[in-house]
Amino acid sequence: MLDFVIVGGAQAGLSMAYYLNKMGKDYVVVDKEKEVGASWLNRWDSLKLFTPSEFNKLPGMEFPAEKGYYPTKKDVAEYFKNYVAEFDIKIRLNTLIEHISQREDYFILKHQNGEIHCKNVVIATGPFHIPYTPSFSKKISTAIFQIHSNYYKNPGQLQEGPAMVVGAGDSGFQILDEISQTNRTTYFSGATNVRVLPQEILGKTLWWWFTKIGFLSFSRNTWLGKKLSESKQPIIGTNVKGILKRENVIPVGKTKDAKGEIIITKNRGIAGLKNIVWATGYRPNFSWIEGLELSKDGYPKHNRGISNIKGLYFIGLPWLHTRGSATLGGIKKDAQYLANYIEAEEKTQA
Repeated sequence: MLDFVIVGGAQAGLSMAYYLNKMGKDYVVVDKEKEVGASWLNRWDSLKLFTPSEFNKLPGMEFPAEKGYYPTKKDVAEYFKNYVAEFDIKIRLNTLIEHISQREDYFILKHQNGEIHCKNVVIATGPFHIPYTPSFSKKISTAIFQIHSNYYKNPGQLQEGPAMVVGAGDSGFQILDEISQTNRTTYFSGATNVRVLPQEILGKTLWWWFTKIGFLSFSRNTWLGKKLSESKQPIIGTNVKGILKRENVIPVGKTKDAKGEIIITKNRGIAGLKNIVWATGYRPNFSWIEGLELSKDGYPKHNRGISNIKGLYFIGLPWLHTRGSATLGGIKKDAQYLANYIEAEEKTQA
């Protein structure tokens, strides 16, 4: 009978493990992947963080790079591996938790090879669960190669010929930038009037300014935090106007429907397309946790990661408490808060 099981071995799970180690708890981190850092390594090859190294440290360990450096996905994965080794974090890989249920005073976590029993559970699986593509994508001819950004690595995966990138978030514009540089006709489906923020202002990184003005610390329960959490996230560090001005980039508005090899967008019908990259985000999935209360957007109801189920906690969700909650450097504040809450709870029960 373990004290804790942490489900998810990326930044949220490792940060929580750091504090459970300090508390002397008997725990294990379980992760579905085959290696530490795989959640980052599985993303597209050219991915770079838009936060510089000095703002990416997990609790207790600096990110090993010079100030102002923007890490690659490989840098992050290597940092995680070193973090696990440095703090002797107990982690069990190749373990996908398929169902969680609760008995009177313990939890049962079922996976493909059996069960794990524990007194408490921390869910650290992050916000990226089910890659979303619109239902009409099934009406598109099989002659057109379709891939979600979750599985996209580089332009070498694509067929020869025109491509379309759907989605106006950071990943959409970064992938559009990369694909359009292959000189193929590249259609862009999504909003073009997005807010763009530079990575540096007056010689200081954007994250330095965010920290200085407290932008990352506004609670979602405050008026300003609520407004920020409901607003569309700006694009950071990508020259959106420059990309959209390229001769081979054609904005077409929202993609609305499809009929075989014809893709219907707000501005036109597109024929002759050979590839579509869906940078259309994800849908949460917490259906595998028995008895959990969910909000209308499918995320768990909680108070700073404390759920309606006693002994079940969450960390790493977007706006768990602040804008910084889902960032590499901001996760430690939420982990420390949960650790302090758990210690206080134990004292009241002693």
